[in-house]
Amino acid sequence: MKVLWVLAHPEPRSLTGRLRDDGVRALRAGGHEVVESDLYAMGWNPVVTAADFGAAVDGPAGPASADRPAGDRLDVAAASERALRSGTLAADVRAEHDKLAWADTVVLQFPLWWHGVPAIMKGWLDRVFVQGYAYGVRDPRTGRTRRYGDGGLAGRRALAVVTVGAGTGLGPRGLHGDLTEVLFPLLHGTFWYTGMQVAEPVAVRGANRLDDEGYEQAAKTLRERLLTLPTGPFVPYRRQDGGDYDTRGELRADVAPGASGLGAHVRRPGRCDTLSA
Repeated sequence: MKVLWVLAHPEPRSLTGRLRDDGVRALRAGGHEVVESDLYAMGWNPVVTAADFGAAVDGPAGPASADRPAGDRLDVAAASERALRSGTLAADVRAEHDKLAWADTVVLQFPLWWHGVPAIMKGWLDRVFVQGYAYGVRDPRTGRTRRYGDGGLAGRRALAVVTVGAGTGLGPRGLHGDLTEVLFPLLHGTFWYTGMQVAEPVAVRGANRLDDEGYEQAAKTLRERLLTLPTGPFVPYRRQDGGDYDTRGELRADVAPGASGLGAHVRRPGRCDTLSA
């Protein structure tokens, strides 16, 4: 594998940092290649501004400034795609694109903060996954937008490695929610939307109270998952163009009848997903 490992934690000596070190070491020992983006160490700027797009911004004023004329409206999606095509995206964004172009596997590792990724990692996604690159890519034959199982990052697999403070209460009936559903915006709305195959996330629970024995077990689990990543397990999300959705993007009436909510977009092994004719 060629792995891009993206880390979001401000303390390299943290549990998250130690697990990253163990995981990267295991991958390299197994003959895999790893390139890292340690966002805090890089001083990554998480904020999208017109400066990301250079001369591709609408209007004569160029990048946004305090005295920018009111008529110069920044259309982020359109400006980002123009900058992508013209090669004028910010240098740090282009460097991340080079890493993604090289990788066949993307690992995002982070502590779960307020049921989501830290702001710096959200900003990495916001600035790097621009229109025309990760999303907004069209099939040249049909003109249909490629997404949810296809897209600009198709052909890659993605894994979220998450440290969670809670030791219990995670699951379908847990107070904190099922992790796959908690992470739905990342797993389904980002990984799957852009065409990446979504590995079941690795969760380290009770992270704030983990003792040495607990750490060794967590590190062992992570190493094993990383080295078997090509074979899964993967979240069996439904493909946009797999026949389960109608032209409005709604599940057809005969698909998973009675199911609703986030879980309806996952094919459940052993469950009759479609009514028989």
